[in-house]
Formats: sequence, C-alpha cells, structure tokens
Amino acid sequence: MKDWRDFFYFSKGERRALTLLLFLVTISGILLVISDRQEEKVDVTTDGQYIVNPDNAPVAMEIDTTQALTPLSKTQTSSKKKKTAPPRTFQKPRPSFPKAEKFPVGTVVELNTADTTTLKKVPGIGTTFAKRILKYRALLGGYYAVEQLRELYGMDEERYQALQSWFIADTAFIAKLSVNYLPSDSLAKHPYLNYRQARSIYQLRRQKGQLTGWENLELLDEFSATDRERLSAYLSFYYKK
Repeated sequence: MKDWRDFFYFSKGERRALTLLLFLVTISGILLVISDRQEEKVDVTTDGQYIVNPDNAPVAMEIDTTQALTPLSKTQTSSKKKKTAPPRTFQKPRPSFPKAEKFPVGTVVELNTADTTTLKKVPGIGTTFAKRILKYRALLGGYYAVEQLRELYGMDEERYQALQSWFIADTAFIAKLSVNYLPSDSLAKHPYLNYRQARSIYQLRRQKGQLTGWENLELLDEFSATDRERLSAYLSFYYKK
C-alpha cells in the first residue's frame, strides 16, 4: 500500500507546470473581477429618449445640442448659398430722350396738315394720341371739324375740352369719295358709311347712270339727315361726260 504522501509527490517538471497553471488561473480571476467592476460603472444602454441604468430605472437623457448638429463643410455651405441667393439681374440704363418742346398758349394747329412731331408739341398730346389723330384722319380723308376729335378712342370730355382750342380744320385738304366711280367695297371703308349704304349707292348709280347730288341719296331709306350732315364734306358727285 502506497503512502498517502506519494499522491502529492510531483517531479520537478510537474511542479513547474503546476506553478504556471496556478499563475494563469490567478491572473484570469483578477481580470474577471476587474471586468465586472467596470461593467457595473459603465454598463448603460440608450433606449429611445432615455438612458437605462444597471437597475433598469429609466432616467431622462440630456441631449447635447452642441454635438447634435454637425457643422456644414465648406462645400455644403457654398452650395447652400448658391441655391438660396437671389439671381442677379442687370438692367440696361434707359436712354434719356430730350423732353418734347411744347407750343406756347395761343398757338393754333391745322388738323389736316399737322404731322406727328407737330401734334406732340401740343400740351396733353403724346406719341400715342398723335398717331391716333393721324390714323383717323387717313380713314376719314381729313377732318371737317375739330369736334370729330371726340370720336377718337380714349378721348374723354375733359381731354377734348383741354385740346379743342389748339386746333382748326381746313376742309380744303379733305380727300373726297367719288360716288359715281368707286365700287361699293371702297365706299364702305369710310368710317361714316356701312356696307348696306355703300351697296345702295352702287345700285342707285346703276339705275340712274349718274348721281348728281344729295337729292338722289335722300330717296334712299338707308340715309338720314344726320348722315347727310356727316357725309356732305366727303362725297363728291363729280361726273365726267
């Protein structure tokens, strides 16, 4: 029977191995204890807007606003400025024109011979109205009275009263319509004649062969006393035999 001491007898090599094993076990134990203590201090996890401590007690999380927003890089900042900056607009300087010289009070302008430049020298008349006066004069064949300016587009009573004293109308410059030669469509272009009236003149001319004066047109229902007053200055009954 072996002595009990034989069980605890180790050779020199076994004693070295056992010593190394005990050293490793001791070191492992020490590291395990240190690791557990660190986990007790810092083992917290975030859950939504709360920090959960080791005891599972919810604690309100304080958000560090200084770190929540990351600063924009120079590239992002310049890109943002480019998008939000208003576009630059460059306007060409308007050319300055000399103010039109106006006629002194008491000047009288003849409506049937005045051009645009002359009309614009009348106080109250600019380029637009000067062009309207000339255009309507061309359609009429000339003005027989200053009162015809009332018929212009945009001419109200106040403006007419301010302008009438500056003008006269010389009927010698009126271009008249020859009722014995012009076709009906040419007659109908006059502002004071409609197509029905122009057609009736043409048909009466074919029946009579020649129209001698307003007494011929008075037989037609299409013409009234007002028409004769307005058209007398524009219709010519000249006929070459």
